[in-house]
Amino acid sequence: MSDDSQRPIVVKKIKKGGHGHHGGAWKIAYADFVTAMMAFFLLMWLLGSVSKGNLKGIADYFQNPLKVASSGGEGAGDATSVIKGGGQDLTKQTGQVKKGDPPTEDSAAKDRKRLSDLKKKFEALMDDKSQTSTKLKQFKSQLKLDMVAEGLRIQIVDEQNRPMFKSGSSELEPYAREILHEIASLLQEVPNALSLSGHTDAAQFAGGSAGFSNWELSSERANASRRELIAGGMADSKVLRVNGFGDKVPLNTENIYDPVNRRISIVVLNTEAERDIKEQAGRTTDQSAAASEPASAN
Repeated sequence: MSDDSQRPIVVKKIKKGGHGHHGGAWKIAYADFVTAMMAFFLLMWLLGSVSKGNLKGIADYFQNPLKVASSGGEGAGDATSVIKGGGQDLTKQTGQVKKGDPPTEDSAAKDRKRLSDLKKKFEALMDDKSQTSTKLKQFKSQLKLDMVAEGLRIQIVDEQNRPMFKSGSSELEPYAREILHEIASLLQEVPNALSLSGHTDAAQFAGGSAGFSNWELSSERANASRRELIAGGMADSKVLRVNGFGDKVPLNTENIYDPVNRRISIVVLNTEAERDIKEQAGRTTDQSAAASEPASAN
């Protein structure tokens, strides 16, 4: 039997091979990932800065490219209208005329306070017992003050035995002129623009030239009041609109022949109403500002 202790000891060493060289493929994949993320965030930023109208136009393009291409338009949100898009509501698909900046909450509050103070001043002059000479106090029953959506409304109404105008005419009675002169001095104290409206009762106009009706009579009376306010010291530039409503907006709806329906309505406009009137007339705020600037010499 052989002696095992004499056998040679064999030590086997296993050499583990290193990882093979994989090249730079992982770097390319990582670069593609980073590029894709940058493109994604850039897309999110662009979508966040684009108006809703343009987003709607982009969506319309992918749904129906031919329609948008044939309609044209800069922002696609105005592609269905010949009027270029814009305005405050960018969700509209049809074009909008760009509006001026709306009044801020602070400026609107100042506007309301100014008109409220003017109303209190009118009421004080009509009620103050010491102001015995004021025409506003003497004709208090013919003056009506109230706040409406457009601003402060001052209505001068007829009474049965004390009309403002001569019958069927736009000629003011002497006391009506004095009322308008006193009102003019107060209106001149505020920067707000004015709107004047003339109204008649439902009695049909019986005299005058052919075709002359309550429409013409109410318009001429409103314009006569405008001239008298200017004669009383109010700036002509303060008047923004002169209307004639005929007998279509009676003050006393239960009796359309009531003398109180014959009246002149003066509205001291707030800033929002003034802007709306200009836009309805087709004049934007930007154009109004440009018109108020002095023309340069050629």
